[in-house]
Amino acid sequence: MDLNGYITGYSQEQDPVLKWLQKQTNLRTNHARMLCGPVEGKLMEFIASMIQPENILELGAFTGYSAICLARGLKEGGHMDSLELNDELEDLILQAHEKAGLSDRITLHIGDAKETLLRLREEGKMYDLVFIDANKREYPTYYELVFDMVRPGGYILADNVLWDGKVYQENVPQDAQTQGILKFNRMVKDDPRVENVIIPLRDGLNLIRKK
Repeated sequence: MDLNGYITGYSQEQDPVLKWLQKQTNLRTNHARMLCGPVEGKLMEFIASMIQPENILELGAFTGYSAICLARGLKEGGHMDSLELNDELEDLILQAHEKAGLSDRITLHIGDAKETLLRLREEGKMYDLVFIDANKREYPTYYELVFDMVRPGGYILADNVLWDGKVYQENVPQDAQTQGILKFNRMVKDDPRVENVIIPLRDGLNLIRKK
């Protein structure tokens, strides 16, 4: 048994809804490895439950697994906006929200995340918790777009910030995704408006608190 297997084996098991969604993700998509999985999902649920956010924003829903985990920590009467580019996943995402009993608490926005963010900004939306897990090359842009939408004392979670170890290799790859993650990590580290810590869980989770 490797480290990830041990951690998974000795952490709380997924509930039936998340087990169903993981299975459907494997059956109905070609990128099931993008799923955050039970351990990271439970951590995000814990974080959201501790923060008790009134409003959550998610960039990159995939099949809806992370949205369910985060939305379970919403404050009573709270709401979540979940953004996803791929319209082919819409039916599965909405089905998952329904099975989890969260359809009335999560609004799914299909389309380009940057365009949707601009619209939400114009509507004056503010959030207590933001989860970034969309196009890696766009992480710096997402950070700039969402920052003023986060309340003081609010949190930003960014996934995949270790990017399979590429960002800390001696010779960092020059592809756009790796460089996007690298630039994002530097932006956060050098930003005096926040404090942060990178958690080496799965592919790395950057936990950022706005001062």
